[in-house]
Amino acid sequence: MSALSNPLLASSGLPDFAAILPKHVLPAVEQTVTQALEHLATIETQLQPTWAGTMGLIEDLERPFEYAWKPVGHLFGVHNSPELRTAYDIAMPKIVEFSLRVRQSEPLYKALVALKDGPEWDKLNGPQQRIIIDRIKDAELAGIGLPVEQRARFNEIEQELSKLGSEFSNHVLDATKAFSLDVTEARDAEGWPSSLRQLAAQAWNKANKEAATPATPETGPWRITLEVALFTPFMEHCRIRELREELYRAFVTRASSGQLDNTHLITKILALRKEKATLLGYPHFAAVSLMRKMAPSVDAIQAMFEQLRTASWQPAQQDLKDLEAIKTRRGDATPLALWDIAFWAERLREERYAYTDDEVRPYFPFERVLNGLFDLLSRLFNITVTQVTEGVSLWNSDVRFYHVNDASGEHLASFYLDPYSRPENKRPGAWMDDCLGRRRINGQLQKPIAHLVCNQTPPVGDKPALMTFREVETLFHEMGHGLQHMLTTIDYPDAAGISGVEWDAVELPSQFMENWCYHRPTLMGMTAHYQTGEPLPEALYEKICAAKNYRVASMMLRQLQFGMVDMELHTTFDPAGEETVFDVHRRIAERTSVLPPLPEDRFLCAFSHIFGGGYAAGYYSYKWAEILSADAFGAFEDAGLDDPAAVTATGLRFRNTVLSLGGSRHPLEVFREFRGRDPQVEPLLRHAGLLH
Repeated sequence: MSALSNPLLASSGLPDFAAILPKHVLPAVEQTVTQALEHLATIETQLQPTWAGTMGLIEDLERPFEYAWKPVGHLFGVHNSPELRTAYDIAMPKIVEFSLRVRQSEPLYKALVALKDGPEWDKLNGPQQRIIIDRIKDAELAGIGLPVEQRARFNEIEQELSKLGSEFSNHVLDATKAFSLDVTEARDAEGWPSSLRQLAAQAWNKANKEAATPATPETGPWRITLEVALFTPFMEHCRIRELREELYRAFVTRASSGQLDNTHLITKILALRKEKATLLGYPHFAAVSLMRKMAPSVDAIQAMFEQLRTASWQPAQQDLKDLEAIKTRRGDATPLALWDIAFWAERLREERYAYTDDEVRPYFPFERVLNGLFDLLSRLFNITVTQVTEGVSLWNSDVRFYHVNDASGEHLASFYLDPYSRPENKRPGAWMDDCLGRRRINGQLQKPIAHLVCNQTPPVGDKPALMTFREVETLFHEMGHGLQHMLTTIDYPDAAGISGVEWDAVELPSQFMENWCYHRPTLMGMTAHYQTGEPLPEALYEKICAAKNYRVASMMLRQLQFGMVDMELHTTFDPAGEETVFDVHRRIAERTSVLPPLPEDRFLCAFSHIFGGGYAAGYYSYKWAEILSADAFGAFEDAGLDDPAAVTATGLRFRNTVLSLGGSRHPLEVFREFRGRDPQVEPLLRHAGLLH
């Protein structure tokens, strides 16, 4: 099949997303894998212990997959369908098999080791040496040293884990879509913000297209689903406690029963990961995971957990007392339950800081926020962002495409932005992924292209998309990831952008960018009431800043709980033992949750980060990187946030280190070059108001 008839067989330009159909996936993957295997067999006879004789050959081998497979994985997340899912599930084992074939190539491994131990080694630059060392490590973690029978078993495990991870994610997506709660009585919707009314009426209309009378935001009916854009505001604003309980119970038991039950998948995944670690000679899967992380040991991670947990425990206890107090003050004598937390937390936030999400939203129209973000990027990093509307193939009409240029006008990179929630075919959450990586092809530079994906509230009726403050933070977060991919100056695919960056350091730029949402000139510069054009009132800005650390200790404990459960499941937990994963969760919750979870809580069944994504034995990375990011922002505070010249100078230093060097050097070295010292935890605790 030619590239003319199959867009996945293209070899240059932008992917033709609009033309890609599920029927294209298998033929493209089969053809690409077949040709790559033939190419690999040839390469294995030509290998020499030099850079050109090893990596120079391998880089060419792997490039066709940027076009034949990368777009498929992307569409799987943003434009899912039963047909695409089937094609993906059939093709994935072929991709895994090829990846293992490369990583387990003994001629390549021997050539890389010979290069590392030979006379050519000292001629390589630092990034090249790091890439070679990482490739050798990857081969060893892929079972290159295993006897034939054990390697065959290792490969079976890899295939099975890939399949189970996809199945887990699909179950979560399907379970999220399967549940809905219809609210038909107007009195039950009292107190809802207008944005929730509009979204819920829209959800009802989508599900009842044949209804004689469509729902309206004012009169309903309203449909509430487990999609975060509906679930969160409902839990915060629904006054009917029984409805909150029903929705909460549905949310924490997602994908834990019937055909979509992930319980058995979790056990299988953990057992296979443990077996994989044992085959490789490691005591547990976390040890395997840490081979490609910045954290030096499980003990170092546990020490971080305990330091942050200790700082958060008493303030979180006070958070709970504060909620109990307002509940009593407002005349509610029932004991505080888990489904009450979000509701009363929102009431207390309104009381303390006297503003609501609905008051803030009108000042954050999406277009204005986007322009404000782009202005910040110009000030910090000396770049300009321009939308491109011609000659770009998109998977949905909401998607935009942008060029990133240097101050001189030189084109550096590009990115797709897919901002809005589409629960029917787009997985929840927000993420950045690479579309094309920076590399040189026949002397020509391929510019990096990123995917920035969010799930924020879409436009409703004739209203533009209006953002909550949390959605603004999320957009800044994903842009931080995108910047590290796009502003890299490394030309080797294995170390350009986020490639080769240790997983627990990869959140540094993203979490760093969130700090700017509280920077007065930045925030004020991206606000304008969508009807009047008025900027955010000063009083509202001060309330947002005052509320920044509202219940921060409770949120800290929640993230620590996720990380601690993940780490225990991948270290001491025995999948074949009597204790269940839910027992582990409950035990750790005793130290990380001031209100114990429900006995039937099955949040692990929807914990896609570690069972369907890349965070296995790595969820701690969010907190590890948050220490780095808070300290990095501290450099701007030290320079003077009110000094534009100092901010720009520090921003360019950040660009030329953290954003530029990618995976070409160890992240601790990169951090030291930017900050002038090792990272410290104090800025994070100070920013969070948790320094005692």
